[in-house]
Amino acid sequence: MNSFCKNITFFMLVQSITIIPLVASSSLEPDQGHLDDNSRLSLWFKTWHVHTVNDLSNNKTLLVHCKSRDDDLGIHNLTVGTEFNWKFRPRIFGGTLFWCYMAYDNLHAAFKVFWEDPSLYAKCNYGDCYWIARDDGIYLKNIP
Repeated sequence: MNSFCKNITFFMLVQSITIIPLVASSSLEPDQGHLDDNSRLSLWFKTWHVHTVNDLSNNKTLLVHCKSRDDDLGIHNLTVGTEFNWKFRPRIFGGTLFWCYMAYDNLHAAFKVFWEDPSLYAKCNYGDCYWIARDDGIYLKNIP
């Protein structure tokens, strides 16, 4: 094996030794909502779940239409006490964004339900974002 091949082999070995532990480990600075570099890498491989929940009164049906830049998740009519949910993995190069349109009676709202932000990750307990529609508004459940 010539010296060039040996150098390339050594370089690839060093890269694999340094990258694999970064991807496999995860840590969060306590109570700051900021992610370190290891956590950012591990979030690329994380499966996230988004839940939209109908918690309206008087048997009101909630219309939900969610999408991302790449996927239209369809229109769903939720009866009280039911939910529409989906799972996904963030885009490796960033920019993952999901938004929903929700409506009932003559009220409606369109808003982001997932975006890449450490404070959102913390509120979603690093895996599950619960958006709950109630008579007085739509809330993100802050999971402790």
